[in-house]
Amino acid sequence: MMGPHHAASGAAVWLALTTQFDVGLGTLAKVLPSAPEQVSIGMGLLDLNPAAVVVGALVTAGAALVPDADHRNATIAHSLPPLSNIMCVQVGRMSGGHRHGTHSILGLAVFVAIAALAGMWTVELPNYGIIFPGAGLLSVLLASFAAKVLKFIPDSMQKFPWIVGIAVGAFVTFLAPQEPYWFPLAMALGVAVHIAGDMVTTGGCNLLWPLRIRPPRMLRKVPLVKRIWKPSGNIALPILGNAGSVREWMLLVPVSAYVIWGIAAAIFA
Repeated sequence: MMGPHHAASGAAVWLALTTQFDVGLGTLAKVLPSAPEQVSIGMGLLDLNPAAVVVGALVTAGAALVPDADHRNATIAHSLPPLSNIMCVQVGRMSGGHRHGTHSILGLAVFVAIAALAGMWTVELPNYGIIFPGAGLLSVLLASFAAKVLKFIPDSMQKFPWIVGIAVGAFVTFLAPQEPYWFPLAMALGVAVHIAGDMVTTGGCNLLWPLRIRPPRMLRKVPLVKRIWKPSGNIALPILGNAGSVREWMLLVPVSAYVIWGIAAAIFA
């Protein structure tokens, strides 16, 4: 799946869990007497103010790009130079290359553990309360990932890619929700959505890395097995076909529209 679509998917999942707004059915409700006048979209599981909803969506969008930190030439590698470039090179080496360690259950657990540890670093300021510098620092990186991939920071501003990241990091540090689980939750949602997105394309992922279970030779030529269970050990459910396919765009255009709609609803509700 393409980078912007990963980011949009992450933001959409965050909005679906943390917001809820009603959509009127208009003409449809008049044509179908049994249809309700409006439907509720989203679960609204967290009580967040509009700014926290927007920042959380951006953080989760960035987390949905984290697994691609195993690729030194990925777009996110150029989001916070030179820090992001160095990080992606090292992550790629430790994870065994692209679509290996970072695209597995083990990788998901490591990323969530890092987010949980970062969220545990708190400081109490006199006359203010508790702040979260660990989550704030990590949010600088995540928000910059999302801003770079979603073109919030144009290529002509390569010398200023820290602006969005620092702004989001400052908000998370001083105004983050007091619930300690929100930050590792955002990381878990983003990384899980990324892995799921790659698994529904033809390349697939090996969720059990570093184990590699290859299909038996006698089954490798069976059409269905060949499409789902790759010789490399990756598992794919190629509903969307190749990355960037028309099917992927058909799915992600409405998902991206939902993200825009959800953020607008959170802000103007």
